[in-house]
Amino acid sequence: GRRAARAATQGWRLAGSRNVPGAGREGVDATGLAVTPGFVDIHTHYAGQVTWDDRFTPSSGHGVTTVLMGNCGVGFAPCRPQDRDTLIKVMEGVEDIRGAVMNEGLKWEWESFGEYLDALERKSRDIDVCALLPHAAVRVYVMGERALQLENANQADIAQMREIARDAMKAGAFGFSTSRSLSHKTLKGDPTPTLRVQEEELRGLALGMKDAGSGMLEMVSEWAPDHNAEFAMLRRVIEASGRPAVFTLTQRHARP
Repeated sequence: GRRAARAATQGWRLAGSRNVPGAGREGVDATGLAVTPGFVDIHTHYAGQVTWDDRFTPSSGHGVTTVLMGNCGVGFAPCRPQDRDTLIKVMEGVEDIRGAVMNEGLKWEWESFGEYLDALERKSRDIDVCALLPHAAVRVYVMGERALQLENANQADIAQMREIARDAMKAGAFGFSTSRSLSHKTLKGDPTPTLRVQEEELRGLALGMKDAGSGMLEMVSEWAPDHNAEFAMLRRVIEASGRPAVFTLTQRHARP
């Protein structure tokens, strides 16, 4: 960094660089500061704030220039009008974002995930955003009350979820997210709708990404009761879809 700074101020030429005559239209005095590439935060929950705010504090104040949002399977698209309050309650409990704020801020200019991205396009903001398709929203959209009761998806449900995932990736989603964590609950204490989903359902969503030729899986899990079996399941889903995945690794004092 220091060598590059000296090269810029004294006209030195670094390997692979070019001398560019003249000065830029705008100069910034960075004396005593660190000049770095922008940070990319791959785990955020701005899915609501992104629709009403143009400043992403505190992220943008810490040098973050791109965020990935919609992690942990929670978000607001796709969503039927009758399910809006359900998705707000899930987000409120899982991520501790006040329901009153979301009720006031969300304008619900969408139903499908593609329409959600269209709504985001209509607003400028101080950093770039990438969105994941949230599993809880997809499950409620397809299964309604059965999703909240943690029922298994049937073949028709899974086929519809696969289509939604495919269409979302084609519209610009960066992947889909899910949660299998016991710590993710609504304020009433109800578990997230994705807690006990079967491997076949996860595979169907992953195959939707394969159909689109893009997207990655983000997953949060307790790795319980058998972490070897859980990880093997994740591996099978990834290998069936050919898409990459990231997961949250946690260290528990009671279960090191």
